Amino acid sequence: MIRKLLFLGTFAVSITFSAQQKFSIIPSVGYAWRTAKTPSGISNETKEYIKGLKSGVNFDISAYYHLKSNIGLGLKYSNYSASSDGRITVQDLNGQLMAETVNTKDHISFFGPAFMYSNFNQETKHKLFYDLALGVITYTTKTGTVKGTGSNLGMEANIAYQYAVSKNFFIGPKLGFTAGTLTEMKFNGTTVEFGDEKEGLSRVSLGAAATFRF
Repeated sequence: MIRKLLFLGTFAVSITFSAQQKFSIIPSVGYAWRTAKTPSGISNETKEYIKGLKSGVNFDISAYYHLKSNIGLGLKYSNYSASSDGRITVQDLNGQLMAETVNTKDHISFFGPAFMYSNFNQETKHKLFYDLALGVITYTTKTGTVKGTGSNLGMEANIAYQYAVSKNFFIGPKLGFTAGTLTEMKFNGTTVEFGDEKEGLSRVSLGAAATFRF
């Protein structure tokens, strides 16, 4: 009788513990590189200035509810930040070329629903997952007193390997890709359409991701 009670108690605790492993919170931090081409026919100083904006810090966080053993649904947020100082050549109202020293700060954020596939519930220390999200991608850039903003439909995809330190905590490298383009932006409230020269927001990221399960 005592053995039976111990067995039932252990089984009940196991079921309760497994039932609690329905949620995953996955923050990640690393570095990212924008994939848009640098315009041709510009000075070396301007190229270096643009180069400083094409790589920066990448942060994202996801929250998932696991519907089945391998499938999860949730939300994803990410943010890319970069800044650059440099001298660029601009044309004034009279058509004269002028070199100016500028500082620019860029932010690209994404938010949307996400789908996840993983082996988190399998009895292995080596965890794998990939996720896909569709949502709104937003670009904010500020140079001096000029602020530009724009939004469009965007996509995020990630694949990661993690080592299970415990049943509730995994950590490992993650490779990600973010896609999006803008056909227009607002600069200090004035809408500017880009035509064929769209603003590319796509980037590749590499970082470390941690998973907290409960």
